[in-house]
Amino acid sequence: MQKYYQKAWQYCKQHRTTGILAGHVVVLTVLAIALLTTGFIGSISSAFAASYCGSNDQTYIVKSGDTLTQIASQYGTSFSKLADYNKLTNPNVIYVNQHICVPKNGSTTTTSDNGSTTTVQTSTTGYTAPLSKGTGNYFAYPQCTWWATERYHQLHGIYVPWYTNANAYQWVDRANQFGWRVSYTPVKGAIMVMQPWVQGAGGLGHVAIVENINADGTVTASNMNWGANPYSVAYTTITPGAGIAFVY
Repeated sequence: MQKYYQKAWQYCKQHRTTGILAGHVVVLTVLAIALLTTGFIGSISSAFAASYCGSNDQTYIVKSGDTLTQIASQYGTSFSKLADYNKLTNPNVIYVNQHICVPKNGSTTTTSDNGSTTTVQTSTTGYTAPLSKGTGNYFAYPQCTWWATERYHQLHGIYVPWYTNANAYQWVDRANQFGWRVSYTPVKGAIMVMQPWVQGAGGLGHVAIVENINADGTVTASNMNWGANPYSVAYTTITPGAGIAFVY
């Protein structure tokens, strides 16, 4: 009987030791994951916050509730200049602690990686053809998307290359994906992309063609599926700003 108890005691001790070791392994694993996660998040945060501005720029760090329009107004510049200057893919969405570079005195020059300066497009000239081209107009007539690619082809001999996931509001993303230029400063002959409900656009957004840039900074755009008669070309005056981009 004593031998039986000794074996039982040894069994319990062994399993107790195994349980303790297993518990330690679990705890150490959790700690390791926590440390790795913290380091990973820290790396992301550092990378996100490492968008430093040029020596001649002012730096604004985004706070909760900020919009690019408010920041531009604070520094006496425009939404489109800040969006272009900071090369923002979607300037309608900015993030807390994001660094916004503000050129001094509203300057529109940028400094490249090699130290040379280039001028942000602000005029009606300087158009160059995109590298990726479509083969035809596959949008439904008389949708605004049909007119935008048709008119763009009339002006430049090029159709847009995206035909799927191509509601009007998606054209900025699609342009980026196909290597087209995206600007928030108007360019004559470019496609103007309006996000949903911006300055009369519908729930799927709207696209049009910039026919002229007016002296007051507004643009005259040609459209279809706009106004009382969707089948006729309408000309509208639009003010560049939040929710409006230009692709070409």
